[in-house]
Amino acid sequence: MIKGTLILTAAALVARVLGVFQRVPLEYAMNDIGKNAFGLANNVYLLLLVFATAGIPSAISKMVSERLELGREAEVKRIYRAAIGFGIFAGVVMTSALLLLAPLYARLSDVPDATLAIRAIAPSLLLFPVIAMMRGYFQGRQFMTAGGVSQIVEQIARVATAVALVFALQSWGYDNKTMAAGGAFGSVLGSLAAFAVMLWYAYKLRESDRHRPAPTMAPESTTSRSGAQGSPPVLSRTREIYAAIFRTSIPILLTAMTVQLIYFIDQTTLKPLSAWRFAHDTAEGWLAVLVTNAQSIAGIPPVLAIALSTSLLPVIAAAFASGDTERLRRQTTLALRIAIFSGMPVVLVMAVGAYPVNGLLFSAPKGSAIVGMLAAGTIFQITMMTSNSILYGLSRQRLAMTHTLTGIAIKLVLTFALTPFFGVYGLVAATSVCFIFVTVWNMMTIRSLTGVQALGNRWTGFASAVALLVTVGSAISYFGIQLFEPLGGKWPYLFTTGILGLFLFACYPLLLVVFGVLRAEDLESYPARIRRVLRPFLRFSRARARSAG
Repeated sequence: MIKGTLILTAAALVARVLGVFQRVPLEYAMNDIGKNAFGLANNVYLLLLVFATAGIPSAISKMVSERLELGREAEVKRIYRAAIGFGIFAGVVMTSALLLLAPLYARLSDVPDATLAIRAIAPSLLLFPVIAMMRGYFQGRQFMTAGGVSQIVEQIARVATAVALVFALQSWGYDNKTMAAGGAFGSVLGSLAAFAVMLWYAYKLRESDRHRPAPTMAPESTTSRSGAQGSPPVLSRTREIYAAIFRTSIPILLTAMTVQLIYFIDQTTLKPLSAWRFAHDTAEGWLAVLVTNAQSIAGIPPVLAIALSTSLLPVIAAAFASGDTERLRRQTTLALRIAIFSGMPVVLVMAVGAYPVNGLLFSAPKGSAIVGMLAAGTIFQITMMTSNSILYGLSRQRLAMTHTLTGIAIKLVLTFALTPFFGVYGLVAATSVCFIFVTVWNMMTIRSLTGVQALGNRWTGFASAVALLVTVGSAISYFGIQLFEPLGGKWPYLFTTGILGLFLFACYPLLLVVFGVLRAEDLESYPARIRRVLRPFLRFSRARARSAG
């Protein structure tokens, strides 16, 4: 699980950094019209991409890992073929729908200049569903490298094409609407590059399977169709495969699309709801900051959670299918703690240091309060995503779906109640409430099913450590900008961000030990490389305890 997580984290982090890098030059090159058009097209595309791909690859990953655990490889191949067929169908449908409905959605969002950008990004959906099916199959086989490398190659091709096209169109005298379409078209080149990488790995995996000794397989015909607790039924016909895929994937889909659906709600409703009290130019500026600055920066902290959720699902599903209760509890506890412990320092850098980080990446630190609010809420997005993945592995997709849909309903109610009075700040607050609600309900369900608690009685110490870091980090962020202001340019933001990051990442593990959150007995549950990093901090704790004694 850790190996797969690290591979996917590295890939996702590179992809996310490249994604932010793409937004930075585009923010310099385009005005609010171009930024809003590009942001709207990109978020619509990401939402449809999740809708077309997220649930089924996760379902495939789960189904493949369960059946490989039980030695049913012929069934795995049938599932893979069926998934590829669906990917082709979904790609054609999604691309056609986006091309036809682009003008309608652009008018609905009060961003009519986005029509061309939405249509420019549409062809990328032809290939991405198939790519996602292949990634799901590889993940089920716990072969994470293929998906990780394809992500990186995709982002390099996408960002390079988008930035080159935007600046080329600018130099040729085209307007911001056309420049936004050029930036959106980069995703099409990204999809082609990712598909080429996946085809190469599929060929390599097929050659590897051909030279591997045939495994001893469980006889499918004699396996119970219902099985013991956690054991999946045998799927011998294509109709049965699709029924099982959709039965598993639809709840996963509805939970996986939560973040993109929330971003879709925000960009669609911000201007219309703000018009009741706020000026059009104010709402226009808020929307530009939200889709360009805030969502880009807030997308960095959940990178590890996305990777962890992806690699966790087949591991939990395999343990559940085999009935290995001890392995199930160990992996679940480890996953929750890794998500919380590793996510928090990144969230703190982005939230507490919103002003210097925003000023460093973009042309000006405008809207830093919006950036900080959205970034702060991502710790609950991280725990929501990880706990959802655990529930998937426990075959509780419907419970996760119920929790998530209820959270989105609360988000909608709060959005319509708060945005007319508080503008974008009410909008972002409603998002955080949604994440908190789903996280709490998920954690309670996991505890009732497995007896696992993420931190147990350590929450007080964890909250104390975070509060201390927020206090000191806020002072560093505020006084650092003033101290380095005479340097001018980007230097104050760069030095302040660097000092803040060094402080948080150095003091965070130390405070976890001091406040009793991280203990010596926990060390054995972590991989060797992580143990080597944590041992010096635990030695400090033991030395301190001896001196106090």
